[in-house]
Amino acid sequence: MRTGEPLPAVGDVLASLATGLWHWDTATGLVTVDAEAARLLGLPAVRTTLTEAQTRARLHPVDWNEITGVIQLAVAEETLAEVRVRIMDERGRIVRVVRSRSKPSFDPDRRAYELIGILQEVTDPAPGTPAGRGAVHGDWRRSREAFLLDAGRALAEARSTQEVLRVAAGLSMPGFSPDGLAVFGVRGDRLTIIGHHGHQPGAESPFSHMALATDYPAAEVVRTGRAVYLSSPEGYRSRYPLTWPLARTFHRESWAFLPLTVAGRTMGAWMAAFAYPVAFNPDERSVLTTVARMLAQALSRAGAAESERELTDGLQRSMLPSLGPKIPDMNVAARYIPTGGGLQVGGDWYDLIPLPGGTSRTKSGGGRYALVIGDVQGHDVRAAGLMGQLRIALRAYASEGHRPDAVLTRASRFLHGITDCPDDDRADPRFATCLYVEVDPATGQVEIARAGHPEPAIRMPDGTVLVRPTAGGLPLGIDPDADYPTTRFTLEPGETLMLCTDGLIETGGHDVESGWQRVRAILENHDGDLESLADALVQGVHGPSSHHTTGPLTDRREDDIAVLLLCRPGAGCGCGDTAALRPVVRRTLLSVAQDEPERIADARHQVRELLHDWTSAEQVDSAVLLVSETVTNVLVHTDADALLLAEVSEEAGGRRIRVEVTDSSDDLPHRRSPGELASSGRGLLLIELLAQAWGVEPRGEGKSIWFELYEKD
Repeated sequence: MRTGEPLPAVGDVLASLATGLWHWDTATGLVTVDAEAARLLGLPAVRTTLTEAQTRARLHPVDWNEITGVIQLAVAEETLAEVRVRIMDERGRIVRVVRSRSKPSFDPDRRAYELIGILQEVTDPAPGTPAGRGAVHGDWRRSREAFLLDAGRALAEARSTQEVLRVAAGLSMPGFSPDGLAVFGVRGDRLTIIGHHGHQPGAESPFSHMALATDYPAAEVVRTGRAVYLSSPEGYRSRYPLTWPLARTFHRESWAFLPLTVAGRTMGAWMAAFAYPVAFNPDERSVLTTVARMLAQALSRAGAAESERELTDGLQRSMLPSLGPKIPDMNVAARYIPTGGGLQVGGDWYDLIPLPGGTSRTKSGGGRYALVIGDVQGHDVRAAGLMGQLRIALRAYASEGHRPDAVLTRASRFLHGITDCPDDDRADPRFATCLYVEVDPATGQVEIARAGHPEPAIRMPDGTVLVRPTAGGLPLGIDPDADYPTTRFTLEPGETLMLCTDGLIETGGHDVESGWQRVRAILENHDGDLESLADALVQGVHGPSSHHTTGPLTDRREDDIAVLLLCRPGAGCGCGDTAALRPVVRRTLLSVAQDEPERIADARHQVRELLHDWTSAEQVDSAVLLVSETVTNVLVHTDADALLLAEVSEEAGGRRIRVEVTDSSDDLPHRRSPGELASSGRGLLLIELLAQAWGVEPRGEGKSIWFELYEKD
């Protein structure tokens, strides 16, 4: 070349030096090579673009793993990445060795590496040598240790046999990853196939139920507890001539059969099959042996866990009843989900009990029914056992025809008697919460007794959800002579009654308040039948994944979940043909007795819940204040009880709330002029000031004072 002449093209220079050029973008997964690089890879000498899988097929597996590690190190240290790579043909034999030098870069936005580099051929080893490992380039021991750490962590996290098999199938061993796996178990004197990977469905049939005395590598491994390594088809055929025809159909080149041993007992065998020859040198055997030990431990843990789950789930199912027979003219749905940890067995339960006698009969011919939901303290086998005994006792007391309060009193005495043993050092006193509901399907009348349990909620036809305050007593088992007052109300057509245990409310890091808001949102926004509503409530706590398999959402259950839904069909309930209808009235009814002044707080809470979607917070506060004033006036100025009826209805110009407080006293309220320091006498003044309409109406017996508020735009 003379001075001043233009330089030749870079590609021509590289080709004259037998140097190929390549480009790899991990975001697209494509590798572009020029003609010389293609030739060095054993491809036709033309420029081409390959996928990562096609490129990887041309390289020795050890070298591919080394490339990925060197790239990350070069980016971190801002240096060139240099590695020696063995090129292999379709038969798994080395055809040449090349040296790769590249300058990798990392794009944080795409989270991808991009490399531009060169390939040059080196002379060692000679073409045609078997692809058994020669001198290892790169840090083999570091690569092996990293692989074993990752494999151990993944196997330790697997919770079922299928998960263990999926992890084993995905293991990429440093330099000699198998493409066919099989896990053999033992049943009696025969081999069984627990799982396999890399084979066609049904291909395992000849090996299923094979006698342990068969001249087959896996059977020998189980019999002797010693591994079998077969580096070539010739070695397999000469050592196991009887079963070689079965293995030949899979077209593998090397096999490793290792014992799965736990606590000195061989529980099965693991087969790793390779599509290329593997020499099984000491390092490779060490890795395979370690993986087999970890796999055996993981399978043992998964098998024990599955047996435990099957036992506890069976125990729980045997203690929980079915919902049959159906309640005439009403719909019922229930769900039970065990705790997410420990034995996955607990003390939550529900029950549906046909009651004897009763004068009320539905058009379908049925009588009264009892719905029961409860929670025994604890999440262990004892809690499940006590739950079963308590459920049977409650069913027996209810079947005798006792009223709700008497049923809970007897149940509390029963639980106290079987758990409270002062003279027994091993005594384990337990308590239980319970909600007992007696319902008359013909009238919708509900009578509730509550023992320390979360209060029921009612979903109205328009989707509004209210917590229904109910009188209650101590949890069962604490005081054998405890009393349980009852609360009565009517479940109107289109309304749904929800009973649940605290697991539905408080699971997932929620307290009672925030958990209730979550449940309330599900109830209000759901548009479907009762069964789908029950599913939505459960899924709202722990996501779509089941409690036996992993999924995209983390399982957040810390407590059992029991849900019982009772719907009186009508417009807006979501059952049958009435699902699309929505009435324009929502109401609540509450009585406050003279000896129950604390229920004034319940009245305020009910009205605030009724107006939860009211646009004016100031009007909500006004309505709550006026309710408190009118109910308090009845208790203070008369000897009668107060009955509160609050209704929200749609009017032509918007929504209206009307509140009526009725009592049996004939004394009418009078306007007063209280002094500055007077503690009473301002009730009517407040009503006149805050209400947009109000009045006092004498009744045949007693009177009713009412007020109305119209929603502001």
